[in-house]
Amino acid sequence: MSKDIKKVKAKDLDIHGNLKSDKPGKNKSKSKAKTSKKTDKKENKKTKKEEKTSIKSLKEIKKSAKKGNKKSSKIEPLVFTGTFISNSKGFGFVEVEDLDEDLYIPADYTLGAFHLDTVEAQLLSKGVTGGKRIEARITKILEHNMEEVVGTFQKSTNYGFVVPDNAKLNCDIFIPKEKTMGAMDGHKVVAKIYDYGRKGRNPEGEVKEIIGHISDPGVDILSIVRGFDIPNVFPDKVMKQAERIELTISEADTYGREDLRSLPMVTIDGDDTKDIDDAVSLEIKGEDYILGVHIADVSNYVQESSALDKEAFSRGTSVYLVDRVIPMLPRRLSNGICSLNEGEDRLAMSCIMTINKNGEVIDYRIVESVINVNRRMIYNKVLSILQDKDDKLKEEYAEFVPTFREMDKLAKILRKRRKQRGSIDFDLPECKIEVDENGKPVSIKPYLSNDATKLIEEFMLVANETVAKHATLLNMPFLYRIHESPDMEKIEKLAAFIEGFGLYLKSDKDGIHPSEIQKLLAKVMGRDEENLITRVALRSMMMARYSPYNEGHFGLAAKYYTHFTSPIRRYPDLMIHRILKDEIRGRLTDRKREHYKQILEGIAKQCSDREKRSRDAERETDKLKKTEYMAEHIGEEFEGIISSVTNFGLYVELPDTCEGLVHISKIEGDYFYFDESRYQLVGERSKTTYRLGEKIKIKVEKADINLKTVDFVIVKA
Repeated sequence: MSKDIKKVKAKDLDIHGNLKSDKPGKNKSKSKAKTSKKTDKKENKKTKKEEKTSIKSLKEIKKSAKKGNKKSSKIEPLVFTGTFISNSKGFGFVEVEDLDEDLYIPADYTLGAFHLDTVEAQLLSKGVTGGKRIEARITKILEHNMEEVVGTFQKSTNYGFVVPDNAKLNCDIFIPKEKTMGAMDGHKVVAKIYDYGRKGRNPEGEVKEIIGHISDPGVDILSIVRGFDIPNVFPDKVMKQAERIELTISEADTYGREDLRSLPMVTIDGDDTKDIDDAVSLEIKGEDYILGVHIADVSNYVQESSALDKEAFSRGTSVYLVDRVIPMLPRRLSNGICSLNEGEDRLAMSCIMTINKNGEVIDYRIVESVINVNRRMIYNKVLSILQDKDDKLKEEYAEFVPTFREMDKLAKILRKRRKQRGSIDFDLPECKIEVDENGKPVSIKPYLSNDATKLIEEFMLVANETVAKHATLLNMPFLYRIHESPDMEKIEKLAAFIEGFGLYLKSDKDGIHPSEIQKLLAKVMGRDEENLITRVALRSMMMARYSPYNEGHFGLAAKYYTHFTSPIRRYPDLMIHRILKDEIRGRLTDRKREHYKQILEGIAKQCSDREKRSRDAERETDKLKKTEYMAEHIGEEFEGIISSVTNFGLYVELPDTCEGLVHISKIEGDYFYFDESRYQLVGERSKTTYRLGEKIKIKVEKADINLKTVDFVIVKA
């Protein structure tokens, strides 16, 4: 990596995923620009080569140390460039691309680096022993990347402080009196940092925005949204463009499209869904099923490089929070003309598949279409019909009852086929948090999948696979949803761990097949250690991401996979629709192919990053509301499952998915140490163990809403 590395933000990218600053200025001579480019390329190659060498050296040192070779465990002064992740206790970590393990930075060696700074770090020469973290010191701060902080304002006579919401920041931001914007005690604010401080002196900034008072309904969630820099207001230019879009389609809009308005079809979603992406249809032809998956044609309204498109690219995805949805597109599109509402003509992209009785797709076609949804169904109603529980419902939807039964049969055939090839399902609990009009949580209920949700899931999966295979066979430039094979070191750890339960995994030098993980989960189903092994196996997996290269999907055991079915809420799906339409219309020329190849890598990275940001924001809002909920249950006892074990204690998850920490200092009767290889805390004298996945009874001791943390204590039997 270059020493001049810059963290790229969405605003620095154009719609094609290129840096805006990459375009040469008007006054720069072409020859100068070319020379500069060549020099930069040469230097960049050199630094990247050096970084790779450092990573290789470090891995060899670690490997040697694990084998007990003390001589090789001495660290040479290798230097890395990465992102500093601070901790409220003063120490931190440096995340280095392509390095499996973060570098640990002791508090005395941070050089005053701020959270998310791009830094240079040099390894300390203490040496590394098997299982211990790699220590380093920061030698240079290359760039500050966090320009704004969201927090609570605390007023003093002549100045103020902003106490950051982000628990990773270990210092308050000093605000001079003239830069407070009139903020009062308890206001949630956005502070812009103009001086990052140094040892013994706090960073300084100015209040840029007052979000609202901490006690005002919705301000808590809005503060999290701002903290993740998620835009929740559309620019005027975008709104004006959206307002010019008609809310009904004309006959001219249907020209050149396949007319499927007479084909019976339904949508099946949650009862509160407003942005309906997909509809399904099913016909029986002899022994074969003709399954239609019809997806809103968002690309008809969002043209490449338009204001709407640039905003959608910048957002990357819709964000679904406890009390609100922050859409990728203005509601006039997402809930209006693009949403497949019952009884309204809509433009769609349809993937119509012929599937045999074994669940094989034996024929398909992908077409631009015009559709009209007959019925808007919700999961619970479809489930009741499938389970024969409600005669009134069966009467109300009589014309579709036979179709739902056939859909259920087909979904089970597809699921069986997917399982046979080795697809993995991690059925860990999710939850739905209900809040009142003031944003206060009133209930938290586990969300369980059922035959109705599985029906839609299977239909979307087979459509996504079919579209991805189509693109691969035609060698189209494309965006794939990939899930890489797990790191073999993690699989070896998993294999060593499950041996203690008499279980084994088959793998070779080329890796492991997903069916081995699937078999493992099947073997432990219903056993006492099911929860434990499921969680450990899940932690061995890689994260799925977007890529312009088809590398398959390990978790689904699929050779081809993409995201085609949700263009209202995901930018990759929108991009895929554009490419498919170019191919359908014969416009995928060599020039167009080259254009897509140039931009897809940047789009894949942006969309993967935006997906992570969305997931992190959702997790933070859930944590906040769960903490508020548990604050109403102080002193009450519950049974839960140990969901994580660390050197400072253990986390316990309750049946409603609320989680709290039992700090190691609160575990009575012995001194406990952390046995990392077995995911347990062990009593030094008593040998009492607390292991990941075990059931345990706890009492709620404390809930800190500001820190979003819940403390439990163990209830002795």
